[in-house]
Amino acid sequence: MSDKTTILSTKTLSAIQKQVLLDEAIQVIEADFIKTENASFEIKNLNKNLIFTSQNAVLSIFQHPKIEDLKQKTVFCVGLKTKELLNENGFTVEAYTGYAEDLAEIITLVYSDESFTFFSGNLRRDTLPEMLSENEITFNEIKVYDTTLTPHKIAEKVDGILFFSPSAVTSYLKKNSLANEKLFCIGNTTADALRNVLSETKIKNIKTAYQPSVENVIEQVIEYYNK
Repeated sequence: MSDKTTILSTKTLSAIQKQVLLDEAIQVIEADFIKTENASFEIKNLNKNLIFTSQNAVLSIFQHPKIEDLKQKTVFCVGLKTKELLNENGFTVEAYTGYAEDLAEIITLVYSDESFTFFSGNLRRDTLPEMLSENEITFNEIKVYDTTLTPHKIAEKVDGILFFSPSAVTSYLKKNSLANEKLFCIGNTTADALRNVLSETKIKNIKTAYQPSVENVIEQVIEYYNK
């Protein structure tokens, strides 16, 4: 592995996550290409079950004065880290998956007679609500956080770029272009956002994590550059 490998992370990594890369002689440039903020919202017309597709939504509802009422509800969520965050704070998670489409499929197949309240962000994907609607699942939606794009111009040449959401892809491309960098994605929806803007010859540069976690993206980076 070259001692000059440099990657860009489109979100700030934790000290531990960054050190794992530095230990492998991979230099890291970091910039937050999106910003999330809790939104003000009312909790009303709650259905029997709750849906969370991100940790940001969970963190937002933790600030609500009716948080104890929410803990009485059964939860469905996307992401292992989201599940762990909920469990650690007294919620009961009935089912979780790695992707929203898989969660929607489970709900449709097994829980079609139940009702749901989906806590979402302003830039959420349409996948889950569309699948629930198409299958006539009873649900409503409450927006609890906002995501804004925070583009940065990256002057340094990098060998690889780490993307953790479709929004970060959009934000990066507002001030930068893609050449022949290796593109490491946290999941399929993020990879799809890149495929939509890349030529056929550059799509081969995309590598998607086996599991949708920051740690697994980092593992993919190390595995690739250790070849």
